[in-house]
Amino acid sequence: MEEEIYGKATVDEILTSEENIPLLVGQAYADVKWIHDHWGYWGVSSLTADECLCPTRMPGTHWADGGYWRRLNNHMWDADADAFKNIWNTTISGAVLCNKLIDQLNTKKAEGVISEQVTAQYVSELEVLRSFYFYMLYECFGRIPYTEKYAIDNENGGKEKYASEMPLMEVPAVWSMLVTCLEKNVQAGSIPEVKTDAERAQYYGRMTAGAANAMLAHLYLNAESYGITPENLGSTKISMYNSKNRQYEDVVCADYLATVGVKINAANDFYTKAVESCDRVIGKAYTIEDNFFNNFLIQNENSKENIFVIVENGNDKFDYRDYAGSMANKLRVTMLTLHYQHKEVWNLIETPWNGFCARPKFLDIYKGQNDKWADLRGPGNEGNGTNNVKKWGWFIGPVYKPDGKNIAKDANDSLVIIRQEVKSLNEATWNDGARLLKYEVDKQALTKYCENDFVLYRYADILWIKEEAIKRGGVGTSGISSAEFQRMLSRAFAYEDDPIAAFKEAYGDPSGWAVEDFLDERGREFAWENQRRRDLIRFGKYGTIQYSESNEEYRNWFPIPATVIQKSSLDDSGKPYWTQNFGY
Repeated sequence: MEEEIYGKATVDEILTSEENIPLLVGQAYADVKWIHDHWGYWGVSSLTADECLCPTRMPGTHWADGGYWRRLNNHMWDADADAFKNIWNTTISGAVLCNKLIDQLNTKKAEGVISEQVTAQYVSELEVLRSFYFYMLYECFGRIPYTEKYAIDNENGGKEKYASEMPLMEVPAVWSMLVTCLEKNVQAGSIPEVKTDAERAQYYGRMTAGAANAMLAHLYLNAESYGITPENLGSTKISMYNSKNRQYEDVVCADYLATVGVKINAANDFYTKAVESCDRVIGKAYTIEDNFFNNFLIQNENSKENIFVIVENGNDKFDYRDYAGSMANKLRVTMLTLHYQHKEVWNLIETPWNGFCARPKFLDIYKGQNDKWADLRGPGNEGNGTNNVKKWGWFIGPVYKPDGKNIAKDANDSLVIIRQEVKSLNEATWNDGARLLKYEVDKQALTKYCENDFVLYRYADILWIKEEAIKRGGVGTSGISSAEFQRMLSRAFAYEDDPIAAFKEAYGDPSGWAVEDFLDERGREFAWENQRRRDLIRFGKYGTIQYSESNEEYRNWFPIPATVIQKSSLDDSGKPYWTQNFGY
């Protein structure tokens, strides 16, 4: 496994003083920005779920791209999809750089340049960040080349092999390694914990105990959806390199987890551990914002709900035209979803691309009083399009000219009226499909791309995970009656006279929900936030979504990129060490 640098190169000269360490460690975050690209993780996570669609738009063949987007939409992807290769390369690049920096920090500590305390803090941050990179990779492929080492020791007859010379680590083993690493750092208290507003600002956009616990909560909640069981944790082995006797030794996953006090004797234990991870976040410096949209403002760094974000800079010299069809480290969500004619009425620098929209059935999960879309996270009940007075999470309706009186026309001389329906996956019109509007649009022409920091984990997710985990059998005390949980429910219907009553009329009282009811609410709350694909898998709904042509369980994992298999080292019999996922 070779390091492929996407960010700034690391230089040993930086490690001459402890004051330079934040600059050095900051380089390891460069690859995080690839995660939210539509040619990367966010793209496949959203487009293969029921929340997002990218149809071919007619007339013309807008967004045809040789059927690439259609194959993601209808679950007929293969191992040649560009996104899978992009995800593999960028996440591994970030993880390898973390391992490299950890090696360098430990070396300088041994030389007396850096104190043990400072080293522990930044090594912990890097280990949690490495876990995030590998977690993104694991979410997609399951079997991955997880490693916590950078240097390969072949001196004096050493027997350690390169990662490409070993089989891909099995799913239970990867899960166990991720959980153990995160638990170790959280329990040690070396990873910074945000308890004050000052600390929130200091560690903004960086890995903290809150982010580590959010990852753990997801790993525990989704364990069964990964196929993890108490039985295979007790039988699956992890091949660990023992540097003292210079050979590999097998360790059973359950024994490895036990080193950090994690014991899974029954399925309920997964959910109890999820509750415990959430409880370590609840009551700290995070809280539910009164306004749902505060989390997605152009200047959303003041949100006390967001736990981990990708910090954006929408005003630099990058131009997507130079990289058409390739990834970008810029958030372009508004460009992807808005109609071409939104440029004129909203004074945008760039012409939007009129591509991504909601699958029509997805909007049906938003409700309100008297069957109106009163839930502000949905498309709203005003029906006036760009003349709407209130802020809504999705856009449908007419796109007016700047005068607000006449509906704009597109290049085909057709009125631009965005609708929920989509004619078909292969022949959608330019107006088909609701457009995501939760991220504030820059209507002042200040930034070329999105200045909004992209939300990866937020406090609302922690509250909902805890309740679902309890409903699934985890031990814990429900927080539904708490003030902040009620505030979360209330803000969804903030435009109503009695928001809590409106929520309960629309969706029922969460305290009485069955576990199945959590799926729709998570869709309403976390649309296009990298959550929906795994949620659908956890609830057994992934293969049954609108437009899906395959309900095969093996598609819960994506295929290992074909180019990766081709580059794998060969064993003595000439076969690749790395093999394709089942079904592909």
